[in-house]
Amino acid sequence: MLSKNIVTLNLKVNKYSNKVLGVVKEKLSLKNKSQALNEILNIYGKDFVEREPKEKVIKDIIQEVESLKIFKSNSKELSYKEIDDLCGI
Repeated sequence: MLSKNIVTLNLKVNKYSNKVLGVVKEKLSLKNKSQALNEILNIYGKDFVEREPKEKVIKDIIQEVESLKIFKSNSKELSYKEIDDLCGI
């Protein structure tokens, strides 16, 4: 059974990428190229995506949502159409 943090992918890579994965696999004594890809992404992924949101980002989002006052404006639940309208969909 796969862990909750594992996603199965079917990838097509060019010959060079395959070669790089093979070299990383051997150099780091990994079991397979999937582990090699994970190592590469762990090293370079942070340049593109944060692993976990920073506390300030979460606070900013909460503040933004509270400033909209859409959840506090009335006690009735919003319909899907009202939510779409608020989001501009």
